Amino acid sequence: MERRPVAVPSGIKIVLTGPFGVGKTTLVGAVSDIAPLTTDVAMSAGAREDTSYTPAKTTTTVAMDFGRLEVDGVTVYVYGTPGQQRFWFMWDAIVRGAVGAVVLVDTRRLADSFRHLDYIDHARLPFVVAVNRFPDGPSHPTADVREALTLTADVPIVDIDARDRDSVRQLLIALVQHVLTRTAPARPHPAGSSVRVHPRKEHP
Repeated sequence: MERRPVAVPSGIKIVLTGPFGVGKTTLVGAVSDIAPLTTDVAMSAGAREDTSYTPAKTTTTVAMDFGRLEVDGVTVYVYGTPGQQRFWFMWDAIVRGAVGAVVLVDTRRLADSFRHLDYIDHARLPFVVAVNRFPDGPSHPTADVREALTLTADVPIVDIDARDRDSVRQLLIALVQHVLTRTAPARPHPAGSSVRVHPRKEHP
Protein backbone atom coordinates (compact mmCIF):
# COMPACT_ATOMS: atom_id res chain seq x y z
CA MET A 1 0.00 0.00 0.00
CA GLU A 2 1.43 3.36 -1.02
CA ARG A 3 2.09 5.71 1.90
CA ARG A 4 0.68 9.17 1.47
CA PRO A 5 2.88 12.16 2.31
CA VAL A 6 2.25 13.76 5.69
CA ALA A 7 0.36 17.03 5.39
CA VAL A 8 2.33 19.87 6.97
CA PRO A 9 0.11 22.34 8.86
CA SER A 10 0.68 26.08 8.49
CA GLY A 11 0.69 26.62 12.25
CA ILE A 12 0.86 24.47 15.37
CA LYS A 13 0.56 25.01 19.09
CA ILE A 14 3.04 23.32 21.40
CA VAL A 15 3.34 23.28 25.17
CA LEU A 16 6.58 23.78 27.09
CA THR A 17 6.51 22.37 30.60
CA GLY A 18 8.96 21.45 33.33
CA PRO A 19 9.74 22.09 36.98
CA PHE A 20 10.09 25.46 38.66
CA GLY A 21 13.36 27.18 37.73
CA VAL A 22 14.29 24.80 34.89
CA GLY A 23 14.55 27.56 32.27
CA LYS A 24 11.17 27.71 30.51
CA THR A 25 10.89 31.51 30.44
CA THR A 26 14.51 31.79 29.30
CA LEU A 27 13.86 29.30 26.48
CA VAL A 28 10.81 31.14 25.17
CA GLY A 29 12.64 34.47 25.28
CA ALA A 30 15.63 33.05 23.43
CA VAL A 31 13.73 31.60 20.48
CA SER A 32 10.65 33.76 19.94
CA ASP A 33 10.52 35.86 16.74
CA ILE A 34 8.32 38.35 18.57
CA ALA A 35 8.65 40.00 21.95
CA PRO A 36 7.60 37.14 24.24
CA LEU A 37 4.63 37.45 26.55
CA THR A 38 5.65 36.62 30.10
CA THR A 39 3.74 36.71 33.36
CA ASP A 40 6.65 36.81 35.79
CA VAL A 41 6.12 38.38 39.20
CA ALA A 42 8.31 38.64 42.26
CA MET A 43 8.37 35.44 44.31
CA SER A 44 6.61 35.62 47.63
CA ALA A 45 8.58 35.03 50.81
CA GLY A 46 6.43 31.99 51.55
CA ALA A 47 7.09 30.19 48.27
CA ARG A 48 7.60 26.48 48.91
CA GLU A 49 9.73 25.75 45.84
CA ASP A 50 13.36 24.73 46.31
CA THR A 51 15.64 27.48 44.99
CA SER A 52 18.91 25.84 46.02
CA TYR A 53 19.76 25.12 42.36
CA THR A 54 18.69 28.58 41.20
CA PRO A 55 19.68 30.93 44.05
CA ALA A 56 19.56 34.02 41.82
CA LYS A 57 15.93 33.41 40.81
CA THR A 58 13.63 36.10 42.23
CA THR A 59 10.58 35.84 39.93
CA THR A 60 8.10 33.15 38.98
CA THR A 61 5.61 32.61 36.15
CA VAL A 62 2.03 32.86 37.41
CA ALA A 63 0.05 32.17 34.22
CA MET A 64 2.11 31.30 31.15
CA ASP A 65 4.89 32.31 28.77
CA PHE A 66 4.10 32.78 25.08
CA GLY A 67 6.29 33.05 22.00
CA ARG A 68 5.98 32.57 18.25
CA LEU A 69 8.49 31.57 15.59
CA GLU A 70 8.81 30.12 12.11
CA VAL A 71 10.32 26.63 11.82
CA ASP A 72 10.79 25.28 8.28
CA GLY A 73 7.75 27.18 7.02
CA VAL A 74 5.57 26.22 9.99
CA THR A 75 4.45 28.85 12.50
CA VAL A 76 5.05 27.43 15.97
CA TYR A 77 3.17 28.94 18.91
CA VAL A 78 4.93 28.10 22.18
CA TYR A 79 2.99 28.17 25.44
CA GLY A 80 5.01 27.70 28.63
CA THR A 81 3.32 26.40 31.78
CA PRO A 82 3.92 27.87 35.26
CA GLY A 83 6.25 25.78 37.40
CA GLN A 84 5.07 26.55 40.93
CA GLN A 85 2.64 23.95 42.26
CA ARG A 86 0.02 26.52 43.28
CA PHE A 87 -0.39 27.50 39.58
CA TRP A 88 -0.70 23.96 38.21
CA PHE A 89 -4.47 24.48 37.78
CA MET A 90 -3.55 26.52 34.68
CA TRP A 91 -2.19 23.48 32.84
CA ASP A 92 -5.55 22.19 31.55
CA ALA A 93 -6.29 25.49 29.81
CA ILE A 94 -2.78 25.86 28.38
CA VAL A 95 -2.59 22.34 26.91
CA ARG A 96 -5.94 22.56 25.13
CA GLY A 97 -5.46 22.45 21.35
CA ALA A 98 -1.74 21.60 21.52
CA VAL A 99 -0.33 19.01 19.12
CA GLY A 100 2.91 18.31 20.98
CA ALA A 101 5.00 19.20 24.00
CA VAL A 102 8.53 19.79 25.24
CA VAL A 103 9.34 18.63 28.77
CA LEU A 104 12.38 20.60 29.97
CA VAL A 105 14.46 18.81 32.62
CA ASP A 106 17.43 19.49 34.86
CA THR A 107 19.70 16.46 35.43
CA ARG A 108 20.47 17.69 38.96
CA ARG A 109 16.85 17.00 39.97
CA LEU A 110 15.24 14.64 37.49
CA ALA A 111 12.60 13.48 39.97
CA ASP A 112 11.06 16.98 39.85
CA SER A 113 10.08 16.25 36.23
CA PHE A 114 7.92 13.18 36.94
CA ARG A 115 4.72 15.15 37.47
CA HIS A 116 5.19 16.98 34.16
CA LEU A 117 5.97 13.80 32.21
CA ASP A 118 2.94 12.03 33.65
CA TYR A 119 0.68 14.94 32.79
CA ILE A 120 1.83 15.06 29.16
CA ASP A 121 1.60 11.25 28.92
CA HIS A 122 -2.02 11.28 30.02
CA ALA A 123 -2.83 14.24 27.78
CA ARG A 124 -1.78 11.92 24.90
CA LEU A 125 0.57 14.48 23.43
CA PRO A 126 3.68 13.45 21.48
CA PHE A 127 6.61 15.00 23.31
CA VAL A 128 10.35 15.55 23.32
CA VAL A 129 12.46 15.69 26.47
CA ALA A 130 14.92 18.61 26.47
CA VAL A 131 17.87 18.37 28.85
CA ASN A 132 18.86 21.90 29.81
CA ARG A 133 22.60 21.72 30.41
CA PHE A 134 23.40 24.01 33.31
CA PRO A 135 27.10 24.99 33.68
CA ASP A 136 27.36 23.31 37.11
CA GLY A 137 25.11 20.36 36.25
CA PRO A 138 26.29 16.77 35.83
CA SER A 139 26.66 15.37 32.34
CA HIS A 140 24.78 12.08 32.01
CA PRO A 141 24.60 9.87 28.91
CA THR A 142 21.25 9.98 27.10
CA ALA A 143 20.65 6.31 27.93
CA ASP A 144 20.95 7.07 31.65
CA VAL A 145 18.50 9.98 31.40
CA ARG A 146 16.04 7.78 29.50
CA GLU A 147 16.25 5.07 32.16
CA ALA A 148 15.94 7.50 35.07
CA LEU A 149 12.82 9.08 33.55
CA THR A 150 11.40 5.69 32.45
CA LEU A 151 10.98 6.91 28.87
CA THR A 152 10.15 4.60 25.99
CA ALA A 153 12.61 4.30 23.11
CA ASP A 154 10.47 6.41 20.76
CA VAL A 155 10.67 9.57 22.89
CA PRO A 156 13.44 11.87 21.56
CA ILE A 157 15.88 13.33 24.09
CA VAL A 158 17.68 16.51 23.04
CA ASP A 159 20.52 18.32 24.85
CA ILE A 160 20.04 22.09 24.76
CA ASP A 161 21.18 25.40 26.15
CA ALA A 162 17.94 27.27 26.88
CA ARG A 163 19.76 30.59 26.44
CA ASP A 164 20.89 29.82 22.88
CA ARG A 165 18.49 30.53 20.02
CA ASP A 166 20.00 28.01 17.59
CA SER A 167 20.01 25.28 20.23
CA VAL A 168 16.32 25.85 21.00
CA ARG A 169 15.38 26.02 17.31
CA GLN A 170 16.94 22.60 16.76
CA LEU A 171 14.89 21.31 19.68
CA LEU A 172 11.66 22.64 18.19
CA ILE A 173 12.53 21.23 14.77
CA ALA A 174 12.97 17.83 16.46
CA LEU A 175 9.55 18.19 18.07
CA VAL A 176 7.84 19.26 14.83
CA GLN A 177 9.38 16.27 13.03
CA HIS A 178 8.33 13.95 15.86
CA VAL A 179 4.74 15.24 15.70
CA LEU A 180 4.54 14.95 11.90
CA THR A 181 5.91 11.41 11.79
CA ARG A 182 3.51 9.99 14.35
CA THR A 183 1.22 7.44 12.74
CA ALA A 184 -1.75 8.43 14.90
CA PRO A 185 -2.80 12.09 15.29
CA ALA A 186 -2.50 13.64 18.74
CA ARG A 187 -5.78 13.99 20.56
CA PRO A 188 -6.07 17.49 22.06
CA HIS A 189 -7.14 17.73 25.67
CA PRO A 190 -10.98 18.00 25.65
CA ALA A 191 -12.53 21.23 26.84
CA GLY A 192 -13.92 21.16 30.34
CA SER A 193 -12.10 18.00 31.45
CA SER A 194 -9.01 17.32 33.51
CA VAL A 195 -6.12 14.97 32.92
CA ARG A 196 -5.79 12.32 35.60
CA VAL A 197 -2.18 11.90 36.65
CA HIS A 198 -0.69 8.71 38.04
CA PRO A 199 2.70 9.64 39.54
CA ARG A 200 5.81 7.75 38.49
CA LYS A 201 7.85 5.89 41.04
CA GLU A 202 10.96 7.73 42.10
CA HIS A 203 14.27 6.03 41.52
CA PRO A 204 16.52 5.50 44.52
